[in-house]
Amino acid sequence: MLRRDLSPTAARVSGGGDNHEHEVVMKTQGEIEAAICEGTRRFEQEYMGRGPKDIHAHLITDCLVVRLQGVLTAAEQHLVKSLPAEKGRDLLKQVRTHLIETARPLMEAMVLEATGVQVVSLHHDISTLTGEEVFVFTLAESPLFRETKKK
Repeated sequence: MLRRDLSPTAARVSGGGDNHEHEVVMKTQGEIEAAICEGTRRFEQEYMGRGPKDIHAHLITDCLVVRLQGVLTAAEQHLVKSLPAEKGRDLLKQVRTHLIETARPLMEAMVLEATGVQVVSLHHDISTLTGEEVFVFTLAESPLFRETKKK
């Protein structure tokens, strides 16, 4: 059980019925966002076959936005160029959406591990023009994180 009334840098977690308490150091918002970026990068490389050129995650209360740039494979770029504009775009979006929905449990588990909060919903889109992909996760609540020291 995580108690919210302790110091901002640590929380005590009861160890069940053994009367032992364990100190758990909470992540900062930046550490959570970095873990999301790394997990998403690993997912893209292992599941989609190619990692993004650039990736950013933004935690905004109970909403997590992940923006990836440079995600289209050479085959996807060729497909989009070789078909009529709308058809190529729609086909690529349809395939990517199906792949993301199939892998949704993996993405949700990665977000849960990084934030400590369950995912309520996942939204996804990709641009065939810019090669940009966006994930928006709605979380069950705002994750707890420790404040960083201001300089």
